[in-house]
Amino acid sequence: MLKPRRTGRAKLWRRSRVIWGNAAQWKPRLVFWLGAISIGIFGVFFAKAADFAQAIFHAIRGSGEWGYLIPLALTPVGYLVCAYLTLRIAPNAQGSGIPQAMAAQNIVTQAGRARLLSLRIAVVKVVMTIVGLGCGASIGREGPTVQVGAYIMQLSARWGGVGNARGLILAGSAAGIAAAFNTPLAGIVFAIEEMSRSYESRANGLVLNAVILSGLAALALVGNYTYFGETHEVMLQAHDWLLVIACGVAGGFLGAAFSLAVLRGTLRLKRWAQPQKMLRLVLAAGVCGFLVAILGVVSDGNAFGSGYEQARHAIEGQPAPPLYFLSKLLATFLSMMSGIPGGIFAPSLSVGAGLGSSIALLLGSKVGLGALFGMAGYFAGVVQSPMTAFVIILEMTESSDNILALMTASVLGYVTSRLICPEPLYHGLARNFLAEDLRATRAEDRAPANASASASDAVATAPER
Repeated sequence: MLKPRRTGRAKLWRRSRVIWGNAAQWKPRLVFWLGAISIGIFGVFFAKAADFAQAIFHAIRGSGEWGYLIPLALTPVGYLVCAYLTLRIAPNAQGSGIPQAMAAQNIVTQAGRARLLSLRIAVVKVVMTIVGLGCGASIGREGPTVQVGAYIMQLSARWGGVGNARGLILAGSAAGIAAAFNTPLAGIVFAIEEMSRSYESRANGLVLNAVILSGLAALALVGNYTYFGETHEVMLQAHDWLLVIACGVAGGFLGAAFSLAVLRGTLRLKRWAQPQKMLRLVLAAGVCGFLVAILGVVSDGNAFGSGYEQARHAIEGQPAPPLYFLSKLLATFLSMMSGIPGGIFAPSLSVGAGLGSSIALLLGSKVGLGALFGMAGYFAGVVQSPMTAFVIILEMTESSDNILALMTASVLGYVTSRLICPEPLYHGLARNFLAEDLRATRAEDRAPANASASASDAVATAPER
């Protein structure tokens, strides 16, 4: 009677030794864990560096009687420098970084993925984002964190000998969002809804483990915190549902207009720059920087930077300036058109908070609630990912009492945006990177064929000896 029990224990022991005692299996695990922890550490230090750069810019702006006019020179020059160095050193470091990570998931070859995720691109991305924030650019650090996180996990796949490169890029992207905002749930939802519309169940463990480890690393360094603080305002009246509907529809409309303008403007800018690509793109970046500087000076500095402070104040109940959301939207659009590295997560959330704040004042509702619902509606309208929108805002503000209203505003923003702009912003931009990779692959395939043909011609025409 005891024999089956001993046999079962022996089988369990042998299975445990296979799982935990095999040195060959420990190497990929350790490399993966190290990569995920590295993303969390990187996210924290990148956030500190970005905040420091913005503090320097505002200190320069506030120095002296005419300090507020300094951005009229500093910001355009900063845009010119960032655009030139990015185009010269690592062209695929331009923009948000999320489209590059999405495109890398759909590229089969390692050489193709290396065009979008590499050490050179990661370094240029981080440095130029910090420089851009130090010059007043309306950008965020979250998109670059996603691209760098995807690179780190791709590097882990190569070092650890893990074959599921697509799953690791997905996991690195999710870990980047979690580390940037301290929002682990939003990182997972972002991976499922935005980064991979055809989500693979076998990537579940990779994403969960990466988010947990990166989150623990960030937690160990800076502790537990909410990105935009906490709000204690709760919907108490039926009248507040009018605010939800207005913020959702208006946010979706503006988000769709922003996405359409970026997608069409990007294509037209590329066509216009073709004859002299470097010169024209750098000049366009300088013009965009000058326009951002004007917006920043006119708005008393509110259009500069990521917009974190303005969004936080609005959530805490302090009304944003009446047309703040419009100036911030235009500054973010110009920053994207300039091609300098930098994301749109934080600026978009700030635009939404300003929009909701203005709508709340018009309707006589609470400003903090308007900021919350405006963020949900506008962000869902821009990225067309309603689950990511309300989960990320829920975690950043700890407003669980308003979860149903946040979901409603997000869905309304998504539906409104979808009617106006059928293609999601990040997917449209990722398609451009995929097309460029296809052209580069075809050019590489033609090069050996042309070389072989030239060699054959040389042999055929060589004189006989």
